[in-house]
Amino acid sequence: METAAAAVRDLPATERVRITEIFRSLQGEGATAGAPTVFVRLTGCPLRCVYCDTAYAFHGGESRSVDDVIGTVAELGSHHVCVTGGEPLAQPGCVSLLRRLCDAGHEVSLETSGALDIAEVDSRVSRVLDLKTPGSGECERNLWDNIGHLTPHDQIKFVLCDRNDFEWAVDQIHQRRLDGICPIWFSPVWESLSPRDLADWITAEQPPVRMQLQLHKIIWGDEPGR
Repeated sequence: METAAAAVRDLPATERVRITEIFRSLQGEGATAGAPTVFVRLTGCPLRCVYCDTAYAFHGGESRSVDDVIGTVAELGSHHVCVTGGEPLAQPGCVSLLRRLCDAGHEVSLETSGALDIAEVDSRVSRVLDLKTPGSGECERNLWDNIGHLTPHDQIKFVLCDRNDFEWAVDQIHQRRLDGICPIWFSPVWESLSPRDLADWITAEQPPVRMQLQLHKIIWGDEPGR
């Protein structure tokens, strides 16, 4: 086992990733919500959003080769693959992993905070840009240059803590003309912002967005690996 671990350590950083977990579930959010999906959760994140529900992925994990991860995903047998975290792009091997998953014929999405450059991510990947609101505590980390790299194949997500976040997000959509780029999702922070309140605000104000709830949490709650 030590020999295998040493072999992974000897690989270039672009050919290995630190993995918290790989599991099969239903996609809970976004354009493919409800579809059976394999999730590849990478370890580590430079952000500390106040509502984070995956803090267990900040540390630890297992260093694995990109080849090994591709093989595990193949064994789980799902067309849809979501690379998430933590913040996946904090690892140099993430870009290679995404490209290789696409080459293997998977429909791939990337969940990223929007604080790190997405320019090198394969264009076949649906990049889900989670723009941070004031209520997240990490609003200043948004890398707005990322907007220029988005295509209609990508998605923008705002996770909202309160009415102030809602109004801020609507302002960003209008000021930056985000609705002309790709689909936009508004999500309430789980067990913090009432879904009914958010639904009422969207109905009244009619911003160019779609509301979503976290399907996996409705079904399984906060159970890890779901």
